[in-house]
Amino acid sequence: MKKSILKLSMIALMLVGVQSLKAQKTVMVGGEAMYPMKNIIENAVNSKDHTTLVAAVKAAGLVETLQGAGPFTVFAPTNSAFDKLPEGTVATLLKPENKQMLTAVLTYHVVAGKMDADTIVKAIKKGNGKAVLTTVSGGKLTAMMNGERNVTLTDEKGNTSNISVYDVYQSNGVIHVIDTVVLPN
Repeated sequence: MKKSILKLSMIALMLVGVQSLKAQKTVMVGGEAMYPMKNIIENAVNSKDHTTLVAAVKAAGLVETLQGAGPFTVFAPTNSAFDKLPEGTVATLLKPENKQMLTAVLTYHVVAGKMDADTIVKAIKKGNGKAVLTTVSGGKLTAMMNGERNVTLTDEKGNTSNISVYDVYQSNGVIHVIDTVVLPN
């Protein structure tokens, strides 16, 4: 009896360990490895696809916040997502006098808590096809399925963004790479 309990305990511990390793895998983003033991900023600065986002986070003074304990879910627009904005928008947002507006845009891409893809999909199913996520800025993003495996975000202006890379785990949360900048009202 004791041997059976010991064997079951060992198997349970091994399964937990395998699940932890699976959830904490290294993902490539922007040609660089994103390590789960690093925080959001430590990883983001290495992604060649997120140089505009990193510059914006620095200009808004959000580096310290995103290095904090969190957890945070960040919907991280790529450089090409920023390129879709009207010409001059990024340059205007990066000006010191527009720091408050830039901060509002960036914090609209962050949800408190650690929402991996499974959690988002479960919330969408629970919400009969959509999940309304409250961002750190207080705005709303609506997540919906677009096919069997793709999650689409709709911002308050009705624009949509697709998640292109899911579950980039960080020590203080999770990043999902998106293809379009989402904007608050």
